[in-house]
Amino acid sequence: MTTYLYPQNLKATANLWLWGLKDFAILCIAALLSLLILVQLRFFIPAVVTLCYGFLTIRLDDTTVLDFIKYAVRYFISTQQHFEWRI
Repeated sequence: MTTYLYPQNLKATANLWLWGLKDFAILCIAALLSLLILVQLRFFIPAVVTLCYGFLTIRLDDTTVLDFIKYAVRYFISTQQHFEWRI
């Protein structure tokens, strides 16, 4: 059995800067298409959507910003908190 020291015994996901490799590829293609649409049609909504996608898929410690927002909504809004006061 061979054990590799980098990166985490070769079981870690591939990252490129702050994004996962799949997210980075989608982000690059979307950025090229939105830039083309912006230049040709002067329509900036695809660029805004691309920037929002880029922000929401930033990955730090295997958690994206979108995951953090989901956890926060689940904790503060969608699930009921149960408190017991004992004396």
